[in-house]
Amino acid sequence: MVKIFKFGGASVKDADGVRNACKIIQNQGQENNLVVVVSAMGKTTNALEILFEKAWQAEDYQKEFNDLKYYHETITSGLFGIEDVDSKDALARYFTRLEFQLIHSKGIDFDLGYDQIVTFGEYLSTLILSLYLRKKGVNVNLQNARFLIHTDMTWREGLVQMDETVSSIRKNLEPILKKGIVVTQGFIGGAKNGLLTTLGREGSDYTAALLGHCLNAESVTIWKDVPGVLNADPKWLQGAVLLPILSYQDAAELTYYGATVIHPKTIRPLAQKGIPLFVRSFLEPEKSGTRIGSENIHWSEPAFIVKKKQTLVSFTSKDYSFMDEKNITEVLHAFNRENLKIQMLQISATSISVVSEIKKETLDLITRHLASQYSILHNDNLTLITIKNYSQEAINFVKGANISILDQRSRNTCQLLIRSDT
Repeated sequence: MVKIFKFGGASVKDADGVRNACKIIQNQGQENNLVVVVSAMGKTTNALEILFEKAWQAEDYQKEFNDLKYYHETITSGLFGIEDVDSKDALARYFTRLEFQLIHSKGIDFDLGYDQIVTFGEYLSTLILSLYLRKKGVNVNLQNARFLIHTDMTWREGLVQMDETVSSIRKNLEPILKKGIVVTQGFIGGAKNGLLTTLGREGSDYTAALLGHCLNAESVTIWKDVPGVLNADPKWLQGAVLLPILSYQDAAELTYYGATVIHPKTIRPLAQKGIPLFVRSFLEPEKSGTRIGSENIHWSEPAFIVKKKQTLVSFTSKDYSFMDEKNITEVLHAFNRENLKIQMLQISATSISVVSEIKKETLDLITRHLASQYSILHNDNLTLITIKNYSQEAINFVKGANISILDQRSRNTCQLLIRSDT
C-alpha cells in the first residue's frame, strides 16, 4: 500500500538535512508506493516573500536574490561537489525563471503574483532532493504538484476542487508508484487558467493529507524537529510531554486552537478515510512519535497552546440595542471579509468582544466600517493561552501574577487572555 512522507523546511535546511531525509526515505520508507512531499528549504519562503514585495514595489532586490541563490548553491555544492555541472545547471535554470518572474511582478494583482513567486521554494527543494536521491540509487519520479492538486482562483488560500484532484492524482501517480517513489511539492496547487495557487502558509501538511486521501494510503507521516505532538511548545514549557496517541477529534481541536505542529486542514481528509497520521522526529527517526487515528482515546495531561500578538476588540451598540443574531453576524462578517481567524468570542447584552491576530491597518478598516453603530475599543499585544483538559492547578500555573482580562471555560477547554509577555 501507498505511504506518504512529508518533510518540512527545517528537515532539509542544509546539505546534512537532505542527506538525513534521504536516509529516512531509504530506511523508513519503501522502494515503491511512496510519495514524498517536501516544503521549501529553511526560511526560503520568508526570503521569497521579501523578494516579491520588493519587486512588486519596484525596489532593488538584487542582494536578497543573490543571497537566496547562494544559499541553494551552497546546499547543492555540499551534496554533489562544486564541479557538478548537472546540479548547477538545473539550479541556474530555476533562478533564471525566478528572475524573469520578478522583473514582471510590478503592477500585477499582489496576491496572484505572490503565489507565482513564493512557490519557487518548493520547486527548488524537490529538485535538489530528487537529484540527491537519484545519486544514491533511488528510483525517483519528480512530479509537479500544480497538475495534481486542483484549486479555484483564491490566491494564497486556494480552495481544493476534490473531484478533479482525486482524478488527477490517481491518473498520474498510481501507474508510476508501482515502479518507484514520487517526490512532489507541498503547499502548491494549480488553477484552471494554468497559474499557480498556494494552499495557505505551512500548507504542505495539507498536501500530504490530500495525497493520502486520494490514494487511499496506508499512512501519512510528517517528519518534524520535535519528538511528536507534545502537550505544549517545549520552548514555552520545560518538561513538555509527548502525547503518543491522539484521536482525530483531539488533534483537530489542538490545531484549531493554534497548535502549530500540524496544519489545521490536515486532519479532515485523513479522518474521512480512516488513514492514520504519524508525527515523528527526523532527528530521532527510530522513535515512533505520535499516532493520530480513529481510536477513542483521551489523554489526561493538560495541553497548553500559546498564541501571542493577539488583539481584543470590543463592539458596544451606541443605541443600546441588544446584541442579537443580526448584530453578531454583522460584526463577524467584518472579520470574515478581512480573512481573520477569530480565536475567542464573548457576547453580552449590548456588546461583543472578539480576539484575533490583527494588523493595525486592518483594524482601522473594520473600525471605519462599523463606527457609526458601535463604540469600539481595543487592546493590543495580548497573549491567548488555551488549556485542553484543564484543571485549577493548570489555570493557576498559567495565570501566576499575570492579569487575565478575559476568561472562558467549557467542559474540557479553558481560554485565558492575558496582559503580559508570557
